[in-house]
Amino acid sequence: MRKFDYELIDVFTDEPFGGNQLAVFKDAAKLTDEEMQRITSELNLSEATFITSAAQDKATVRIFTPNREVPIAGHPTIGTGYVLARDGLIQTVEGENSYLFKELVGEIPIKLYKKHGEIETVEMIQPLPDFKAVIADKESVSALLSIDAIDISDRSPMQIVSAGVPFLFVPIKDSAAMKQIKFRQDVWEKEFLAKGWEVDIFAFSLETLDKKATVHSRMFGPTMGISEDPATGAASGPLGAYLVHYGLVSEESEGNYLIISEQGIEIERPSQIRITVESKEGKINHVSIAGSSVDIGYGTIVLKE
Repeated sequence: MRKFDYELIDVFTDEPFGGNQLAVFKDAAKLTDEEMQRITSELNLSEATFITSAAQDKATVRIFTPNREVPIAGHPTIGTGYVLARDGLIQTVEGENSYLFKELVGEIPIKLYKKHGEIETVEMIQPLPDFKAVIADKESVSALLSIDAIDISDRSPMQIVSAGVPFLFVPIKDSAAMKQIKFRQDVWEKEFLAKGWEVDIFAFSLETLDKKATVHSRMFGPTMGISEDPATGAASGPLGAYLVHYGLVSEESEGNYLIISEQGIEIERPSQIRITVESKEGKINHVSIAGSSVDIGYGTIVLKE
């Protein structure tokens, strides 16, 4: 029998049983692609990561959802960095530390912040987002989300934005409408796929529940096999860029934006994602996300030879 240990953590939270769950396999070099996929489907978490090699300055990370491998993802990157640093596989000192993850999309820089001997926060520098098609069909989108078309805001467009994984960003007028959203898989399969819109859906509102938050978010991932995600890092960087691009948020200082996204509240896994965006002369030149992680447990997957 072959045994593979994993760590179970909650990411983008400082409280157990909040945030987004993640399984991290630190010694996965002997697993095949098919085995990684089947293990992730068996665990039935939104994502699992598999470390296939690790060196002093860089690690190779594979990221799987229950349905497919993804080229980049936020909470798996943040959580994996936390686990490797916590266990000493990434050497850290007090304060800021730098490291690289090699993911399918390419090299992803991360920063690990250590305070009083503990990994307090991990930051992920994301690829600059690509603004793609604008979707004008409010009727189809409102049907998909089980809300009225008038609940979709006119302040900014419904638009596909990607920093490695495409999401359709849908601006919603208020938190009451956000709470009413019920994702309809049948509409997505019959209408969205027929129109070539094979993307996951990110709905947001500038009306928040926490006064410290900037934006209230929900993500539905039909392409990934995720009914609703508690915290979506791969979408949060593009969300921040979208909010800056359309002038929906204010600067912290000249050209610098700090955005806090609250997510997962409707499914009782509250999360907070810290998004940093830098923009000069109307052009976004830096996007990063950051958050903390909490230890939950560990386990072993047993496979036949």
